[in-house]
Amino acid sequence: MPELPEVEVTRRGIAPHVEGRRLEGARVRDPRLRWPVPEDLDAILRGRRVSAVERRAKYLLLRLGDAGTLLLHLGMSGSLRVVPAETPPTAHDHVDLLLEGGRVLRLRDPRRFGAVLWTPEPPERHPRLAGLGPEPLSPELTGDYLHRRSRGRRLAVKNFLMDAQVVVGVGNIYASEALFRAGIRPDREAGRVGRDRYVLLAAAVAAVLEEAIAAGGTTLRDFTSGEGAPGYFRQELAVYGREGEACPVCGRGIRKAVIGQRSSFFCPGCQR
Repeated sequence: MPELPEVEVTRRGIAPHVEGRRLEGARVRDPRLRWPVPEDLDAILRGRRVSAVERRAKYLLLRLGDAGTLLLHLGMSGSLRVVPAETPPTAHDHVDLLLEGGRVLRLRDPRRFGAVLWTPEPPERHPRLAGLGPEPLSPELTGDYLHRRSRGRRLAVKNFLMDAQVVVGVGNIYASEALFRAGIRPDREAGRVGRDRYVLLAAAVAAVLEEAIAAGGTTLRDFTSGEGAPGYFRQELAVYGREGEACPVCGRGIRKAVIGQRSSFFCPGCQR
């Protein structure tokens, strides 16, 4: 599914076309997403101005001033595009947000695992966002924080890193890459990783995500950015998906392991 860099790339792609625009309503072709689209979405949005386009974890937040916030999630295969209103929809274009000026923000979601949710309350209180850990690119994510949260935890450090209550948005690909950069085996118990190594891991998480965002996100089969351009970070992956290939640092063969029912990739020479 689109991971945090892809969602952030989408946010940056659509924000210039959406922020400050007044909404003229919504057109819902199929409300059967992961959770039903609000029946009164058109009435809720009509006449509201988008004050900001933000991101929390993998949710995009369209803030409509004091009225509330629209939460959008891309699910497994969704994408958002800003297109002329007269552009014919395809079979999987389920929701249009009608922008003043004759354009629409169009949600395409072939597998219908995405979401369009409305909350009049502060979005951090919404059940989908409450209880989430800090953003991986925020000053809150430090080695000391990870070390403190990991004490007594026996699960694999990769699963610990992917726990949204610990830190949000570090998906399978980027967890593997960050652990490689920090020199930590993905199957090591989280509680047995020392503070100094967590300092390296916190920095590695931030670096790998920032590089992915700058490169436009990872190229995934079903993802395109808000402006239609695919990402290219996959070309820079050091270990993910490279089982049997030579480690770019030490030359040993990259190994694959299944951790928490997810494929994990690591170098047995560089990671311990």
